[in-house]
Amino acid sequence: MIIRQETENDFSQIYDLVKTAFQTAHVSSGDEQNFVNRLRGSGNYIPELALVAEENGNLIGHIMLTDIYVVNGDNKYKALLLAPISVVLEQRNKRVGSKLINESFRLAKELNYASVFLVGDPAYYNRFGFQPSINFGIKNTQGFPDQYVMACELIPNALQGISGGITFLT
Repeated sequence: MIIRQETENDFSQIYDLVKTAFQTAHVSSGDEQNFVNRLRGSGNYIPELALVAEENGNLIGHIMLTDIYVVNGDNKYKALLLAPISVVLEQRNKRVGSKLINESFRLAKELNYASVFLVGDPAYYNRFGFQPSINFGIKNTQGFPDQYVMACELIPNALQGISGGITFLT
């Protein structure tokens, strides 16, 4: 398996991969594949942090980290949104998702990002250092239950002194 940056030639395969992966997810809006396209067109897209896992020429996983902001009045703190992460059903529980997350975090640190946010299952994401963003004084503005809106500091204490709200592109 190799992990590499997505290319424009991958976009249709990624669309299908994300759609298929979320058909068997515990929680899904059914629109995750279109969410990927909206993120690419949002101006928050970071090509270096949109990765695929490939095995024998087939895409088996995808992850995307895009710019997001914690806003408190006139203050804006730049961070990353991890959304979505997708792994084909046949490759789940084989650490494909973990490898994608770890590689994206490594690259994010090289690009001087200090924190990552997501909406997801605490039982899975705690192992990567995520905890509820409310623990840092950061609330989501869209009414997601607090326990599912999570933050991870890529650099220790990166969120110390940061507070405000985050809005996720929908």
